[in-house]
Amino acid sequence: MPERKPRQDAARNRKAVLAAADDLFARSDSPEDVTMADIAAAAGVGKGTLFRAFGDRAGLLRALYEARLEPVREAVETGPPPLGPATPPHQRVPALLDAVLCFKLDNRRLALALEEGGSGSPYQAEHYTRWHGLLRSVLEQIPGLTDSDYLAHALLAATRADLVEHLAGRERLPRDTMRSHLANLTARVLGSGPLPAPATAN
Repeated sequence: MPERKPRQDAARNRKAVLAAADDLFARSDSPEDVTMADIAAAAGVGKGTLFRAFGDRAGLLRALYEARLEPVREAVETGPPPLGPATPPHQRVPALLDAVLCFKLDNRRLALALEEGGSGSPYQAEHYTRWHGLLRSVLEQIPGLTDSDYLAHALLAATRADLVEHLAGRERLPRDTMRSHLANLTARVLGSGPLPAPATAN
């Protein structure tokens, strides 16, 4: 019983920190300007609490990202079509990519901060590895389609946070237009079959 209160306090502090970080990133035009000190102050906790709970800024970003992503993960792992595992692969691939794009659009600042946060290449991030592995496995189910590993990388590149931020922010491309472009690209990739290698420059 004596340990129960500290655990409750830790859970309450974690929830407060995630809520504060969520709010700060949503309101910030520049994600890198949001510091651990800002988040601690907004959550009403000490900086030491943040570092004990999350390790570093990248750890906090990952925890917040995963918390926001949880409904999508549930839909992908156990939900009905078009995201769930019972969906035919030709339908599931575009649905998965659309879900990633919509998530990035809804969480632009957070996704950008996570991908740009100095934790190494975004391609080595756990969430990227998970999406790539899932997409590759679905692509492998499509008869006649080759290079599933590369195609999964190439299609996910169209949903990178920096590209989404550029298109939605600087170019002000409407959300529905971005989704339509991605759907058309995916349809061409899935329906085109193997393409000839580019000619070698002389």
